[in-house]
Amino acid sequence: MDHHVYEPAGRPEDITRLFVERSNAGDPDGVVALYDEDAVMAFPPGRVTTGRAAIRALWAEVLADRPRFAIETPLPTLVCGDIALTGTPARDGAGERVQVARRRPDGSWVRIIDRPESRPPGGAG
Repeated sequence: MDHHVYEPAGRPEDITRLFVERSNAGDPDGVVALYDEDAVMAFPPGRVTTGRAAIRALWAEVLADRPRFAIETPLPTLVCGDIALTGTPARDGAGERVQVARRRPDGSWVRIIDRPESRPPGGAG
């Protein structure tokens, strides 16, 4: 079990930057630290991955191929109390990436819903 202490996301917008840094380092434990225990992710396309353990397994598989992620220009973040909506237009043509984040009692933010691709599976934009 990994006991590494990762930098928390102090703002909802920080999650995307930390995701890119940790993914490019090939660190699935660091990536999954950005997700709530019961988070849901619409990935792979056409499927839903639920819970931190399943999300970690998915990212471990994806990151094994050592993909490179780039920072994408964020859309304006919408915050309502302890919930935030973040997103970025995808550079790779996957539509817009959208996430819902929740503020934890310690003030840090984690993803609770993640849709990394908004185009329908097998379809265009």
